[in-house]
Amino acid sequence: MAKVMNGDRLHIAIFGRRNAGKSSIINALTGQPVSIVSDTPGTTTDPVSKAMELLPVGPVMLIDTAGIDDTENELGLERVRRSLRVLESSDMALLVVDASGNAGELEDEVLKKCDEQKVPCIIILNKADLPQSDKTAGWLNGKSFVKTSAKNSEGIEILKEKIIEAAPSGWEPPFLKDLLSPGQVILLVTPIDASAPKGRMIMPQVRAWRDILDADAIALSCQTEELAATLAKLKDPPDLVVTDSQVFPKVAAVVPESVPLTSFSILSARQKGDLAEMVRAVKAVDSLRPGDKVLIAESCTHHSLHDDIARVKIPKLLNKKVGGDLIIDIAAGAGYPENLQEYKLVIHCGACTLNRREMLRRQAVPAKLGLPMTNFGVLISYISGVFPRALKPIPEFEEETWLRKQW
Repeated sequence: MAKVMNGDRLHIAIFGRRNAGKSSIINALTGQPVSIVSDTPGTTTDPVSKAMELLPVGPVMLIDTAGIDDTENELGLERVRRSLRVLESSDMALLVVDASGNAGELEDEVLKKCDEQKVPCIIILNKADLPQSDKTAGWLNGKSFVKTSAKNSEGIEILKEKIIEAAPSGWEPPFLKDLLSPGQVILLVTPIDASAPKGRMIMPQVRAWRDILDADAIALSCQTEELAATLAKLKDPPDLVVTDSQVFPKVAAVVPESVPLTSFSILSARQKGDLAEMVRAVKAVDSLRPGDKVLIAESCTHHSLHDDIARVKIPKLLNKKVGGDLIIDIAAGAGYPENLQEYKLVIHCGACTLNRREMLRRQAVPAKLGLPMTNFGVLISYISGVFPRALKPIPEFEEETWLRKQW
């Protein structure tokens, strides 16, 4: 399970005061010394993540955070702010309370933020083997909680059961599986170029292979240059072709119109975010003029290559489309530039490293400014004339009347 992409894991953030036992809870849940445990307050200064398997939920990401009572100076306050920001990309939270310590306004603030962001939260009364303080007892009055002693591993199995019960249902939609039927033949067009990781497949390709197998369907794969020969060798046309967005025009020219066609990037946008909103937003390309500012956003940082899709291929397509040079900036990583309101369009990658909650949050930021945001695959299909064909395999977009209603 260590090979499961972080973006495909249920994200569980753990909050509490210093020395409440947050790190001990993580170690007890994982069964290994993942986080440093010390009697020294403030041992955990920045969010620390640990991937694990929690059956029957599946792969999860546990995120240890700094103490919410680290408020003596500005550095400590920044640690608390950074810890609470973890909620923006978390699917659920655990709030650890020391039975023998304090509890009150700080814990209330965590619960308030969880409620505001609609993040389910489990209260854990840790160190339950120690005498309970009056402050903790008073704060817990009327609240539901789980008793644990991480030091003795008491209550940990009950805590796991509560996590399973509280895990949001449908926290991440399937990538491809729900579009398939047993026995169908799915052809994946997977170019092996400079951007492909050596000896490995890119994340969306791996997701597609697994979903096809889980659906009891048949997976085939070829590179762009072998597509025509592959189709000719098949007795019947494939039930679906999924391609890398970068070669949309070449693939669309070879695959018959009667064969459904889409891309890894579009499927990823569907799984991770609000694809319908990205489809609505792509029409903003038509209003771009030379000199306008466009932001290309990537969810991760990586070494750029000579034919990088974000830095080379998409800018070429856009400049050709508008008949002049745009001002195109790149934002790689977690945030957006402070001058986001200056841009006319945001184009986001497939978000394969993000979970759905984080991607929806990233969509919400430009949306609040009235700024349209689309996706690499949607944009390329639109500019390349493969639109709306690339959307039709997805039930929501089967009927072209959907687009007419939106536009």
